[in-house]
Amino acid sequence: QVQLVESGGGSVQAGGSLRLSCAASGDTASRYCMAWFRQVPGKQREWVSYIWPDGRGLSASSLKGRSTISRDNAKNTLYLQMNALKPEDTYMYYCAAQNLYCTVVSSQYNYWGQGTQVTVSS
Repeated sequence: QVQLVESGGGSVQAGGSLRLSCAASGDTASRYCMAWFRQVPGKQREWVSYIWPDGRGLSASSLKGRSTISRDNAKNTLYLQMNALKPEDTYMYYCAAQNLYCTVVSSQYNYWGQGTQVTVSS
């Protein structure tokens, strides 16, 4: 079992930056693939980025060049640095984990945090 708690969301103006964090506890989360998804009410959860235990990451094209996913396995913490934020980045952002492989499919993640809201104003 892994418990995930996100933080770092907030309200920013367009062009601003935010760093989201996801603290993992429980099982050895350092061995898990970890990912960020985002969602607005009434729509499907959208993949943002994932990172393998060894630090290899991949990001969706919508945020590529504006975001960096990273992890600190010693602290069991996942990060998402987002720069040059746009109003269309306004979502609830969720941290997810699964212990087999990285995937862009949300249903294949076993563990989820409660989400942190990011709101970008123009």
